[in-house]
Amino acid sequence: MSKSKMIEEKITDEFLELVEENKKLIYKVSHMYCDSPSDRNDLFQEIIANLWKGYSQFKGLSRFSTWAYRVSINTAISWFRDYSNHRNHMKYTGFLPNTTDDPELDEMTEILYNAIEHLGKIDKAIILLQLDGYSYDDISEIIGITKTNVATKINRLKLKLKNHLSNN
Repeated sequence: MSKSKMIEEKITDEFLELVEENKKLIYKVSHMYCDSPSDRNDLFQEIIANLWKGYSQFKGLSRFSTWAYRVSINTAISWFRDYSNHRNHMKYTGFLPNTTDDPELDEMTEILYNAIEHLGKIDKAIILLQLDGYSYDDISEIIGITKTNVATKINRLKLKLKNHLSNN
């Protein structure tokens, strides 16, 4: 086997391992932006494809999960916007992980997700990142807004969600 082929296989194996470690966050983003299971699977695969396309540019300046969140959210927003015409989507290969083992949601989590569904695209991303324990700095970096703006938005989103949950 040639040296370049070995390097290519090593990179592919590293990528697949990182995706496996972070597939729950990719699932969460897919779940937040799509209602139907088939759309979730399509978006999940689109996110994996975009992660693979950008993996060679990942410099490791942030955690892989932070970078994967950024790619996932940007992909979800673009995919949702382009959903009606489905152009520019990649043909998928067999190396993508199986998405049928989606984590089961308990009743309280499902209620929270339903409330989050009523938020705008960026607001969904911010609250999802906050729920996953990302710092304001990380959220700022992923979403592309200031740390102060993140703090303000999170406080407003918490109030919105609290009001929605108490009224429903």
